[in-house]
Amino acid sequence: MADKKLTVVISQAQGKNPAKRELEESLAAALLMESDLEVSLVPHLYDLSPDHTGTMFLQAIPGDMVVLSWLYPRASHWVLDRQGVRGHEGLVLLKEEINEEEQEDPEAEENKSTPFENPERQQTIPDRKIYNIDLRVSSNPDDYLKEIKRLAQDAQVQTFQLGNLIQETPKPAQLEKYLKPLDIINAQNNNTPNNNGSANNAADQLEPTKRRWYPVIDYGLCTNCMECIDFCLFGVYGVDQGGQVLVEEQDSCKKGCPACSRVCPENAIIFPGHKTPGIAGADGEVAGLKIDLSKLFGAPDALEMAARERDVELVAEGRDAVGLSVGVPKRLKVSQSTSDELDDLIDSLDSMEL
Repeated sequence: MADKKLTVVISQAQGKNPAKRELEESLAAALLMESDLEVSLVPHLYDLSPDHTGTMFLQAIPGDMVVLSWLYPRASHWVLDRQGVRGHEGLVLLKEEINEEEQEDPEAEENKSTPFENPERQQTIPDRKIYNIDLRVSSNPDDYLKEIKRLAQDAQVQTFQLGNLIQETPKPAQLEKYLKPLDIINAQNNNTPNNNGSANNAADQLEPTKRRWYPVIDYGLCTNCMECIDFCLFGVYGVDQGGQVLVEEQDSCKKGCPACSRVCPENAIIFPGHKTPGIAGADGEVAGLKIDLSKLFGAPDALEMAARERDVELVAEGRDAVGLSVGVPKRLKVSQSTSDELDDLIDSLDSMEL
């Protein structure tokens, strides 16, 4: 019986940024020295395809795990969830500091909509925790090591038996290099006179990936309003057997277009690669600002921008632009009603003799 160990997965950055690779390598070297940790390396989470050996490796981990990636924790959690790597969100203390002015209003928190309940989906979530840590929080490997040691001490982890993992995996020969790839880094550091670029050499041995672009649904926020299905005209979204919306044809999504995220009233659609924090999966008021504007002002800039972004992609396909006439009628009716009420109120005030 193997000792109980906490599995730590380092997800590589896209590209070969030397500063990011140096942090990955330094962190890997430090983690390999910890006997109570099982350390592995995979390519960038967002770029993993369903049949990639890195995806299969993640799916085969049975217990608690720590995932370090260059993504916001919320984005990391739901990218993994989409790939069938599910669990409950573990509490991480090492995180980006949020300005007090940007923190969510407690009253707004109370007024949030109730997420859609899907019993069938709930049954697919195992009783384990996934701790997602953003590698952009600090450039100091010691900060991550300290937090991971805390998690290893506190977490109730299941036994991780390497032999069983290999036997149960459909492609053991390809997957084997993912089980302890960071040993390559360690060996090169010990045996190679010039170890410059050892992390890059180890990375080159991983199965390559290509850049991807697709939406990820945060089912902790999604109310199943179906506005994304109504708005998207490219067949990206569908409905599962439990009646819940899902990303059905992710490769039909138009690269660089986040329009459906702007339309979602609950900010439940994430594009992890987008430059805007709220769309990329950041927590806090920065993500909820557009929702409040939608409720206050009706057809806001967010909806108009989304329609323009969608029109660009429609025209690129040789189709007609549709503007705000398709996919957002329910919200526009509410918006128009609110606008009319405000106009009536202003007119009544003007007519009053004060």
